[in-house]
Amino acid sequence: MAVYEYKGFDGAGKGVTGLIDADSPRLARAKLRQSGLFTTELFPVREAADSQRTFSSTDRAPLGELALMTRQLATLLKAGMPLMESLAALIEQAEKPVSRKVWSAVRDAVREGASFADALGQHPKTFSNLYQHMVRAGEASGTLEAILLRLAQYLESQVALRGKIVSILAYPVLMMIVSGLILVLLISFVVPKVTGIFADLNQALPWPTVLLLGISDFFRSFGVILILLAIGGVVLLKQYVNTPKGRWQYDRITLQLPLFGRLFKILAIARFAKTLATLLVGGVPLLSAMAIVEQVVGNKMIEEAIGKARENIREGEGIAEPLKRSGLFPPLLTHLIAIGEKSGQLEPMLEKVSESYENEVERTVTTVTSLLGPFMILAMGGVVLFIVLAILLPIFDISQIVQ
Repeated sequence: MAVYEYKGFDGAGKGVTGLIDADSPRLARAKLRQSGLFTTELFPVREAADSQRTFSSTDRAPLGELALMTRQLATLLKAGMPLMESLAALIEQAEKPVSRKVWSAVRDAVREGASFADALGQHPKTFSNLYQHMVRAGEASGTLEAILLRLAQYLESQVALRGKIVSILAYPVLMMIVSGLILVLLISFVVPKVTGIFADLNQALPWPTVLLLGISDFFRSFGVILILLAIGGVVLLKQYVNTPKGRWQYDRITLQLPLFGRLFKILAIARFAKTLATLLVGGVPLLSAMAIVEQVVGNKMIEEAIGKARENIREGEGIAEPLKRSGLFPPLLTHLIAIGEKSGQLEPMLEKVSESYENEVERTVTTVTSLLGPFMILAMGGVVLFIVLAILLPIFDISQIVQ
């Protein structure tokens, strides 16, 4: 049975697109007619991908839709539907074309004899090592639907946390961009026209006016060069950060930043605790779980600490003590992990830690942005006040001379 992509109209004349399983194009059209759809185009899903753009294993499905489709797949499997039929139903419900193509490719690989985990492994940009190992553990233990449900919960929590941070930062970032553009326009275009009347005066100008005219002339003369230098600097910095040494230096500096350094640290630690708990609950062995977590924390210094802890665990130590010796993990985390190891409740303890630090991330970001807004207003007010004074002071001087 092949997968076909179709375009057509429903009974109300509304355009529809989607995917359908059938043994041949003729049977596919017949199934669509029975559903009340009039087909205008029909082609195999692989041809559909080629007609739009070449499909690649590097295509990435959106994280939010991946979480939704993972939960749907878990629900279908729990209802007793076989994996192949569940994947077919999942493909029909996919909203994004890239998601349909990725899941269709996974279904094709499973049909050809690959395990579900191996089929997911062909698309590492969409399905992380965490996802693949969890599915492999679920297949081996016969609890795939429970593992997929756990994965869906994990992905949904990551999407929710990301959405909260983006929504909190959206206003100050937008305000910063708009304020910067207004300031550039004032200095580059408005100020020169207003202060141009002072250029022909044989009178000494106040220092705010001289400074403002100098800044305006500088930006008009070298503004383009400054922009190009800034773009070039960003590109070079990005290339350096992509190197192993550059990445390590960048991560070390970010952890040492005032206020933001702690924010980056607790973000990485929350990700560490959440991911490790998810893997252990899914039946992944501790050493394998630590190796996976090492790749997802997003900070080289913390990755090195986890790698050293993994080696110590391999030699017979517990988890808490090696993490404590690194000096990067807070006492709360290592203390709760030690309690979890002794009581046999490591996974619940890690869940509590991750929830606690995720809440702290949200509180910290909220606090920072609540302070950033007034600070930006004061800064812009100071700049505007300086510009107004620089313009008005010469006018007052001229009016006194006239009198």
